[in-house]
Amino acid sequence: MADPLTLFTSVGLSEQKAKETLKNEALSSALKEAIAKAQQVLGASGIDKSMGTLLYTMVSRLRDPRRLGFLTDQIAQRKICTELQLAAALEFVKGHPQDPINQKEFDTLCGVGVVITPEQIEDKVEQVIKKHKEQLLKERYRFNMGLLMGEARCGLMWADGKMIKNEVDLQVLHLLGPKTEADLEKKPKVMSCTAQYDYLFVYTISHWFSHAARTGKIFTLNLSIQVPKAKAPAGDALVKEELTVNGELKIEGRSLMDQLRGAALNFHKPGENYKTEGYVVTPKTMDLLKEHMKVTGGQIRTRFPPEPNGILHIGHAKAINFNFGYAKANDGICFLRYDDTNPEKEEEKYFTAIKDMVEWLGYKPYAVTHASDYFQTLYDLAVELIRRGHAYVCHQRGEELKGHNPPPSPWRERPAEESLVLFDRMRQGLFAEGEATLRMKTVMEDGKLDPVAYRIKYTAHHRTGDTWCIYPTYDYTHCLCDSIENITHSLCTKEFQARRSSYFWLCNALDVYCPVQWEYGRLNLTYTVVSKRKIIKLVETSIVRDWDDPRLFTLTALRRRGFPPEAINNFCAKVGVTVAQVTMEPHMLEACVRDVLNDHAPRAMAVLEPLKVTITNLPEGTWNDVRVPDFPANEFMGSHVVPFTRTIFIEQSDFREVIEKGYKRLTPDQPVGLRHAGYVISVQKVIKDAQGRVAELEVLCCSSHEVAEKPKAFIHWVSEPKKCEVRLYERLFLHKNPEDPSEVPGGFLSDINPNSLQVIDCALVDCSVSKAKVFDKFQFERVGYFAVDPDSTEDKLVFNRTVTLKEDPGKI
Repeated sequence: MADPLTLFTSVGLSEQKAKETLKNEALSSALKEAIAKAQQVLGASGIDKSMGTLLYTMVSRLRDPRRLGFLTDQIAQRKICTELQLAAALEFVKGHPQDPINQKEFDTLCGVGVVITPEQIEDKVEQVIKKHKEQLLKERYRFNMGLLMGEARCGLMWADGKMIKNEVDLQVLHLLGPKTEADLEKKPKVMSCTAQYDYLFVYTISHWFSHAARTGKIFTLNLSIQVPKAKAPAGDALVKEELTVNGELKIEGRSLMDQLRGAALNFHKPGENYKTEGYVVTPKTMDLLKEHMKVTGGQIRTRFPPEPNGILHIGHAKAINFNFGYAKANDGICFLRYDDTNPEKEEEKYFTAIKDMVEWLGYKPYAVTHASDYFQTLYDLAVELIRRGHAYVCHQRGEELKGHNPPPSPWRERPAEESLVLFDRMRQGLFAEGEATLRMKTVMEDGKLDPVAYRIKYTAHHRTGDTWCIYPTYDYTHCLCDSIENITHSLCTKEFQARRSSYFWLCNALDVYCPVQWEYGRLNLTYTVVSKRKIIKLVETSIVRDWDDPRLFTLTALRRRGFPPEAINNFCAKVGVTVAQVTMEPHMLEACVRDVLNDHAPRAMAVLEPLKVTITNLPEGTWNDVRVPDFPANEFMGSHVVPFTRTIFIEQSDFREVIEKGYKRLTPDQPVGLRHAGYVISVQKVIKDAQGRVAELEVLCCSSHEVAEKPKAFIHWVSEPKKCEVRLYERLFLHKNPEDPSEVPGGFLSDINPNSLQVIDCALVDCSVSKAKVFDKFQFERVGYFAVDPDSTEDKLVFNRTVTLKEDPGKI
């Protein structure tokens, strides 16, 4: 046989493509095998360039090497002659992993023997052009010719695409004649985006899939569009933007449920796991899938599997929405499964907080399970894994296994009988911690050799007590728990992609049902840290009070700060389901919060820095009830009553002794209106304290109907108020990426914003909020959105500022 380079070029590959192919050992080996099999049918010189191209395409896209001989034979016999037929053939063998292949069905679905004549193409194109003739004559060459191509191809499934295009071009030219100067003018660009949002909206165009390759991978494009200011719609009704990509219409900007519903993500259907790229089919796969379908009835099953060793953060919100949302959108179920395999770091408070946060976001688990529920089953499977020769007991120390290229274990070929005895001794507690581990004989996608399945820990488990002193690892537990619970779609963040092959390997090594692992991109925010270790450091150094400090982006912290769960879910919907890691600015999340609170937070009046105002032309004992709408834009949504007396309080910043250009509020020479009261006040006397600071104002008031000129501004006020504490929050860190050494050389602890918390002890709020409960939310008019903090008492309410009324321009 000729040398590989000559062999590859002899079947039509360019020299450069042949050299690139030789760099890939698996691909070049498969191509040599295919050429050899084809030559057995056609002879040494019987493969022309078109056939060579088909063979190359076939071996580069074939995922099941068992089908190489069959497809090569179909190509050599010229049953498969076009790229379109080959794509159909590849799809067919992927969907039919079991032998024997039904040749008749294959021939029908792949167009074998179908001949499309030039006359048929001419007739079909003529029909299509006749259908669109009126619009063609109107738009001429600006008409979307791809539409004609698409419709013609629909009626001629196996026709040559070039022949169809040539016929379309010919008949269009015959109808319209040559292009004129008007046809050559550029069409003006039109932005078709409906102006409905007052913030920067990120459209995430998910699930761009290649129909021909059907790789199962998700391709994404982030398109940012600044749209004019207007009120956002309520609920999850998002603006729709139509975009054409590769000739296909994409309608995005949808709710999360719409993004996850049906075939939107091109995930496999339940029971069709084998159609997923990389999924390994064994002789028992189809029987196991049948048993799985009997249990699930074809229902989609997902799970959210957090480790109970910390509090959930904003990144987990995306995972919760994806796992629970995908199940909900497709009438499936989702388990909340605690991955409680490390008793050293797990605490009961984390179990409780995780469940609370899942339910707070609006999801109810089908069942709450624990990895520890299956400890005995997992142990029995480990014993079986050893018996089958796929695992062994190893005595390498942890420090020996660190680094990129740890040495191979000298115990890898230890007899299974010996490993069984040693594994039993591990369970009985006859080894010290670190003295022995159980390792699996497999190589992970990142090159990690023989991952650990079990390790020794002499720590009581919160649920099983001292029953076990050996605990399974994530690499061992994760896929087997998914299998036990008959999960259909194991949704993981992108960093677990390196574990996908070991996930499939372990299930198949034990001949148990194998779910499909799908990966998506993590959600990160700037100006924060979410690492458990780093948050603990912030707590230990008293920079923050606890995991729920409102300056953090844990879910408990966001709830305490007053973020509505709907806003967090809307934010996740706007981020979309992407494969690439997404890093967002906090102001994008805050915009979602404002949208929800604007519609759902009743109004109240509060003064953070009070200035006493005495209305001298009102008699002592004056008490008027003023009705204030809870939602001024819609007064039918309710109201509350506040008193108006001779003494009121306004913000210090709403008065200036000397008027300045552009200042519209109260001065000795400029009156101001009082919101909702119907009065206008004007200054008569400024009273100062010993330090020369303004301590009180004496004013006159009159009805707003009696003044000749409408005041330039209306300010908020309180009368007979309640004293309260207000906490104003800013970003905890000064830089966008506090964990980046190039941005913050001194480490994240050196990047703390000294002004991240301001406490106002003596703020005043109107009496309408006196019965407010913890986490109740309000808009303090002209000040911001606030929520009642758990530190509140019967004597004194504490409010956290959730967000300001408008986004700080400096944050963009």
